[in-house]
Amino acid sequence: MKAVIQRVLKASVEVDGKIISSIDHGFMILLGIYFDDTEREAELLAKKTAALRIFSDSDDKMNLSLLDVGGDVLVVSNFTLCADTRKGNRPSFSNAMEPKRACELYNLYAEKLKIAGVKRVETGIFGADMKVALCNDGPVTVILDTDTWKKD
Repeated sequence: MKAVIQRVLKASVEVDGKIISSIDHGFMILLGIYFDDTEREAELLAKKTAALRIFSDSDDKMNLSLLDVGGDVLVVSNFTLCADTRKGNRPSFSNAMEPKRACELYNLYAEKLKIAGVKRVETGIFGADMKVALCNDGPVTVILDTDTWKKD
């Protein structure tokens, strides 16, 4: 799984001209799910996301987590994060998980964030054509990729 995490002041998702989810201070997360991801990756990624210390403390150092600041989360599915661009100019998406199973893991990741202590977790609509708006805070953007943890 790959998560692009943006620290935001606010974020929202619109589908068919209607805002379906919105958050205030917290994380806007684009989530890509690979063909070989499992429940284990969803759980590990959720724990790491909730504990990621990228909010400033009183000394203006990034020492506080989402849990410390009581931040919200908006998770948006984004299979294009699984793009393979090694050959040619047209990305291949064969590394992305098939939609039915990916939707299950997407929802599991959102649930695991709640279990990890995040009080408010909003989502987009899996597979929909979504318009995402956000106000990036910093900007601070971090990429978490469970594949990199397998190599350690």
